[in-house]
Order: sequence, then C-alpha cells, then structure tokens
Amino acid sequence: MANRTDIALDSCQKPSKAANQDAGDWVYKQIFDAILEQRLTPGTKLGEESLSEIFDVSRPVVRWALTKLAHENVVEIKPHRGAFIASPTVEQAHQVFEARCVVEEAVVRSCVKAASQADLTELRRHVETEKESSSKGQRVRWIRLSGDFHLVLARIAGNDVLQHFLRDLVAQTSLIIGLYGNASNSICCDGPHEQIVEAIAAGSVSDAVRIMMEHLHECESALHIQEEQVEKDLKAIFSDVRRI
Repeated sequence: MANRTDIALDSCQKPSKAANQDAGDWVYKQIFDAILEQRLTPGTKLGEESLSEIFDVSRPVVRWALTKLAHENVVEIKPHRGAFIASPTVEQAHQVFEARCVVEEAVVRSCVKAASQADLTELRRHVETEKESSSKGQRVRWIRLSGDFHLVLARIAGNDVLQHFLRDLVAQTSLIIGLYGNASNSICCDGPHEQIVEAIAAGSVSDAVRIMMEHLHECESALHIQEEQVEKDLKAIFSDVRRI
C-alpha cells in the first residue's frame, strides 16, 4: 500500500519537496497537539523509527517535524541519543511564566481596545465550552481549551508577533505543568477566564490586566516538583490518529 506521501506519484518518482513538507507539517501538528494536551510529557523519547511507523511517513519527514519542534523549544535533539520532549528546569519554568506575564499583559491591553461584540460572543462561548468540558470530566479537551483561550485573546489583539510568541509559551507551559503540575488539574480554570472576558467587555484595562496577572501567578504558584517521570508509549498516545 502506498505511503501517504507517495499518493499521486509514480512508483519510480520520489515524493516532492512540497509533499514532504505537507507531511512534515501534519506530523508536527500531531506532536504539538499532544504536547498541548499533555499526552506527551517531558522526557518522552521521540524515536524516528517509531514515529515513522505510527504516522506512515518517511524518517526524513519525521526529522523535519522534530527539527521544527526543536526550534520552538518543546523538543530537545541530543547528539547520538535522539529527540526527546523538553524537560524545563525550575528556573526555565519561572522564566516562561515571567515571559507570559509580559506578553499577556500586552495582549489583554490590546484586546480591550480591539474586541468587537462578535469577539466577546466568541470568548463567552469558549468559556462556556471550557465549563462544559470540565463538568463532564473531559480533561484532555479541557486542557486544550484552557490553552486555546489565551491564544484566542492573542488573535483578537491583532498582533501576529505576540500571537506567535504566546503560542510557543503556551506549549512550553504545558510541558512545565506535565513536569511540575498536579496531574489532576489543568493550568487554567474557567473562573478567571470568565472574569477576564467581562473586564474586556467593560472596557477596563486595569481590571483585565490585574485578573490576568493574578491568574498567571496563581497557576505558577500551584506548581510542585514531580520526582519521577513515567515512560510513555508513543503508539498508545497516537492510537486515534487518522492518517490523511
């Protein structure tokens, strides 16, 4: 059966550079999403051969995806050992939260000025969806929605650079929570999110910034050092992936 990167190609042809990049982007997204949802935790080995088999792509495609993830500081590539999900130190964890405070203050300030009624409706619906996921015990979905809330704010703020920075920081935060957080809780809860939305709706920059800063500081203070990391099964983690 043809590999998905070989679709529409003659057997004597190699996959085009564009096809390989499309496949690489897809593999990148699968791994990045697993990090955001804390299915992949710090220290997990990302074997090229295993991932190539799991995603039905070539090893160069997997290598391309892992290199892109390494540029975003969520994967570490160690010479002669391979790729691993990054394991932030305590100091690095504090630095990530410090960076988030700087970026998210700017995001919230811009949101107060830029948010339309349609944006506010979207944010309120997002918070309601978070609540629903939490009440139903849908932890993976809740984790993803909690991180996405901050990314929606960044999009509404209208600054592409801040949005890119925050996306990377949210992914790194997910790693930090996987390493130092309580496995029974998420980095975010919907209470502060709802308060942030209402402060934005009221046009109060000071309240929106204050609530966001309190929220991030509370998240950071909830961290604790986790002594032992559990070995992860890549095939089990990506068992529900649908190849395209």
